[in-house]
Amino acid sequence: MGNPKTFKPMTRRFFTALATAAVMGAASFGSATAQETIKIGFIGPVSGGNAQQGLGARNGFLLAVEQANAGGYPYKIEPVALDDASDPQTGVSAALKLVNDPGVVGAIGHWNSPVALATIPVFNRYQMPFIVWGAISPKITEQNLPVVTRVTPTLVNENMPLATWVAKDLKATKIAIVSDTNDYGKANTDSFSEFFKNDGGEILASEAVPVGTTDFRAILTRIKGLSPEAIYFGGVITEAGILRKQMSELGLDIPLVGISGFYDPEFIKIAGDAANGTLVSYPKAATNPKQEAMYKAYEERKFAEPTSPYTKYAFDATNILLQAIKEKGIEDKAAIAEAIRAIKYDGVLGVTTFDENGQTQVPVEIQIKEVKGGAWTDR
Repeated sequence: MGNPKTFKPMTRRFFTALATAAVMGAASFGSATAQETIKIGFIGPVSGGNAQQGLGARNGFLLAVEQANAGGYPYKIEPVALDDASDPQTGVSAALKLVNDPGVVGAIGHWNSPVALATIPVFNRYQMPFIVWGAISPKITEQNLPVVTRVTPTLVNENMPLATWVAKDLKATKIAIVSDTNDYGKANTDSFSEFFKNDGGEILASEAVPVGTTDFRAILTRIKGLSPEAIYFGGVITEAGILRKQMSELGLDIPLVGISGFYDPEFIKIAGDAANGTLVSYPKAATNPKQEAMYKAYEERKFAEPTSPYTKYAFDATNILLQAIKEKGIEDKAAIAEAIRAIKYDGVLGVTTFDENGQTQVPVEIQIKEVKGGAWTDR
């Protein structure tokens, strides 16, 4: 037998070492199985006149992230939602914040085309995957920037059937155009004019005003003298509401028409009773079980804001980005962007695929929305 006086210290040292090894082993095992945290970004107008569009989209983004985090996604996702205030400079500042954060793997963004056109060079320069959920200028994807894709149709896709509907169904063959001076307004004017003329229509006047214009009376007075059968507006919510209100004040009792850029409850608030009779086109999305489930989950989540027409686009854009990250990992952003371009994603919008420029190939069918009794209704 050994010396009892030397046995106890050795025993203590042995068990201390064993306990230390066990702790280190447990720590090593825990670190090997710990879920890595990544960030993905959102940018949109969550303040200002277009906030309702951006807030609904932001909530769609957050809902997709929360569902992924609760559903066994291989990474812990931290959402980073930023405001662009519908302003290109503010949008660029937000984009720079995302691309300079090493934790951000990819992003989705923008309702306004001028903002998207200002930020996509930033995302391209930093090679960060970026999916546009709202902005519809054709120039965004015509540039074919490798990291940029878009889940919404372009304004061309909306203007073509709208022009035909105005000429053939509304039977307004002589119209005037008022639009923004920015890229969005110019592209709308060019696109609608081309298709409307092809359908036998005549453009009596085409006026362009800066974003932020609050007095359209001089323009409308000139237009009234030409006796148009409708006015096409190629801009967005605030200016559309003011224009419509001033049309009524001047006794210009003809339809105001446009694409989905001002399909928003805020337009009705601004125009008041004059909003009645306004007509817009909106991409028709066939209802499907996934879309119904998304809206049910949105309601159950009890967001402070209601859905917007772009909630579903932001929701699918987020899930497409997350699926590509899941497939390719987080180290190679170019590989993630390539996976997005190649994806066939069955979501709330239907089956989304992208063409060689990163533009969605989901077929576009429009429905006409009309303001009746102070609310947007199906025509």
